[in-house]
Amino acid sequence: MFYPERGHVADGVEPSTVSDDIEAREAEGLVVDAAGLDPIDTKTILRAGGPRFIANAGFPVLFFYVGWKASGLLLGVLLATAVGIGAYLYERHKERPGMVARLALGFVIIQGVIGLAFGSAKVYLAQPVVLNLGLGLVFLITTLRGKPFAGSFADELYAFPPEVKQSDTFKQAFARVSIVWAVYFLIRSAIRLYMLKSSVDAFVIVNVITGFPIVTALVSWSVWYITRFFRRSEEWGPALAQS
Repeated sequence: MFYPERGHVADGVEPSTVSDDIEAREAEGLVVDAAGLDPIDTKTILRAGGPRFIANAGFPVLFFYVGWKASGLLLGVLLATAVGIGAYLYERHKERPGMVARLALGFVIIQGVIGLAFGSAKVYLAQPVVLNLGLGLVFLITTLRGKPFAGSFADELYAFPPEVKQSDTFKQAFARVSIVWAVYFLIRSAIRLYMLKSSVDAFVIVNVITGFPIVTALVSWSVWYITRFFRRSEEWGPALAQS
């Protein structure tokens, strides 16, 4: 398509109309450049960050259970700790933020020390339940205070520029996602705490059922919702439409 150059006006076209059109296109280009946004695509983001997010959050418990069943508490704790350390080192090697891996590693170490001190698998497994309960409250309280905690994990899935993180669109999108995660963590904590009273085997079964499948669905939904919210926003929609 041919667009008149600046200073050239086609027959039958008002000069002001051409000028406004050119300025609008230039302004739109500036919006795209200033946004600094890479293309946002739900499937691409999920492939890049989803598996890592889920693995970092769930693998330590699974490896603990395998080690505990095979040899006892000590091997379970050692395997879970090794998985946490491995996940953290891998994230650092890839020069990624690795916030989930850092949190998981820190907690796995503390969890192992306390579990071994009490010599109890139930004490070891009860700690993530308490952590999930605390996370649910953190997600809820930070959202009510206008600083949704889910936004802290944004870089795990997509490299948002600083100016985007400060925008109203970012805060609104992650506030709604935070509320959903808060409800999930609180409900899951109550269910797992109840099952832990029965047996470790029952706890692990419920932990798997309420963990990987639901977390996978929630991560997928979160990425889809945030992507759609940004694309439909007046603030960043034009920039993303050109990406």
